[in-house]
Amino acid sequence: MANTILEIHRPNREAASFELEAGTYSIGSDADCKICLPGDSVDFRHAILTILDDAIWVEDLASETGTLLDGTPISVRSRVTNGQQIDLGTYSLVVNPTARPVPEPAPEQVPIEPPDIPAEPLPPAVLQAPAHTLDDAALDQKRSIKQQIHQELVARMNIKRMSLSGIKEKDLTDKAKATIDGIMQDVREKLPHGIDPHELAREIFDEALRLGPLETFLADDEITEIMVNGPNQIYVEKNGKLIRSPQTFMDASSVMAIIERIVSPLGRRIDESQPYVDARLADGSRVNAIIHPLSLVGPCLTIRKFSKIPFTDQDLINFGTITPHVAEFIRICVILRKNIVVSGGTGSGKTSLLNVISSYIPPQDRIVTIEDAAELQLKQDHVVSLEARSPNIEGKGAVTIRDLVRNSLRMRPDRVVVGECRGGEALDMLQAMNTGHDGSLTTVHANAPRDVISRLETMVLMSGMELPVRAIREQIASAVDIIVHESRFSDGSRKVTNVTEIVGQEGEQITMQDIFAFKQTGVDENGKVTGALTPTGSVPTFMEEISARGLSIDQTIFTPPSRL
Repeated sequence: MANTILEIHRPNREAASFELEAGTYSIGSDADCKICLPGDSVDFRHAILTILDDAIWVEDLASETGTLLDGTPISVRSRVTNGQQIDLGTYSLVVNPTARPVPEPAPEQVPIEPPDIPAEPLPPAVLQAPAHTLDDAALDQKRSIKQQIHQELVARMNIKRMSLSGIKEKDLTDKAKATIDGIMQDVREKLPHGIDPHELAREIFDEALRLGPLETFLADDEITEIMVNGPNQIYVEKNGKLIRSPQTFMDASSVMAIIERIVSPLGRRIDESQPYVDARLADGSRVNAIIHPLSLVGPCLTIRKFSKIPFTDQDLINFGTITPHVAEFIRICVILRKNIVVSGGTGSGKTSLLNVISSYIPPQDRIVTIEDAAELQLKQDHVVSLEARSPNIEGKGAVTIRDLVRNSLRMRPDRVVVGECRGGEALDMLQAMNTGHDGSLTTVHANAPRDVISRLETMVLMSGMELPVRAIREQIASAVDIIVHESRFSDGSRKVTNVTEIVGQEGEQITMQDIFAFKQTGVDENGKVTGALTPTGSVPTFMEEISARGLSIDQTIFTPPSRL
């Protein structure tokens, strides 16, 4: 579909025309609205205009004066045809697509017959030559049925208007379930063989009020990641393996509705001017969404799930991620206020490991956590959680991780925990570690402990400070004490592969020694990686400090198995 021309008319003024691309446009008197119509006759957020590749829709947001389409008030999401007039207060909007969409053959549909409203006959798709396999045809048929039932649900019950009116969630849920049950009773006899009415009703309810097909995946504890590649393709990571799910969304607008359902309560937004966003679910799971025009396959959603109950060190021991000896050594390092960097590749489990290491921080310490999207789940009482903020629609108001790190130093923290260093905030983090905030923790993307040094050097240079390399390395050698490196293996398992101490600096080279290292010995008949995380024989340089603090540690844990 070509770009849409929007004409805005106001009494005693010349009409203004704008060319709009496909997308969602908020309309209201608020300056943050994408289509701002100043004046008392228009609500702060009055309506939503949605321009898709094949249709244009308008929806009133429970405004006081209402929204009219060709003089008729609308109470549900309504389709706008070429030349129709939308009235909001004293304004009139006319959308004129420069080209009409070419209608595609409709898939097989089941007529919905609500009480007192006769259903219009729909063209049977079975008369057309099938262009895909039977499985694909069955999925398309089910999706078409869901779309029709969902449209009937919207016609009988304006969910968005009821949500904005302040109705209790339980009352909204009960009314939606009752309405869906009523619709299902009307169409039960018309459903094709093989479609379970109860399952269909649950899926429609999930897409209308919850997170659609994602609800099933979020409830499955074995699934650790969910990847939505447009409305027709969903992949999940289960037991470390990627699997394509047969479930799909009804359409792209359904995916968009679920993305907005996730990000809106967090005060974040996603539209053409800000087409990607990071967010989180209520359980702390990390969410990333990216939409048109950056995504060419439709709205994409990636969810990195976190356990509803945060992992403990015993869980990581049971998973084979660390050994009891390594866990005890890291605990001693945290108590000694050693600065620790958790490193690893994408998806290696850095955040989960950081959460476990953070649990070793004594309860009397004041902890300030800083993250892009709050994911850490610390159990201590004295915790202040800070979260970065994206810019508004005018590109202003952004608060970066670096801003928060600098601000946290004025909050009298005993420990600063940064979810991830990925830019200029690395310099501020190193300075914090060097200026009395010992025992701070962070994560860094790197492929090996030695790579952490070069990554930190690069990120410090990203701060804009033109420091010589020697000075940067002196900062790193003085600030960072321990690097805990985690890797993800071919079988999907995640293991700590190195616990490395930064010993100091010789000339311009930072010296390091591995205290523990993982050595892979092979792969068993089930494809599982075999090996062990064992001591290298190197003893930490701060053994005397352990004794001076009145702590004790079994020194045999540093003896390689070959010497025992």
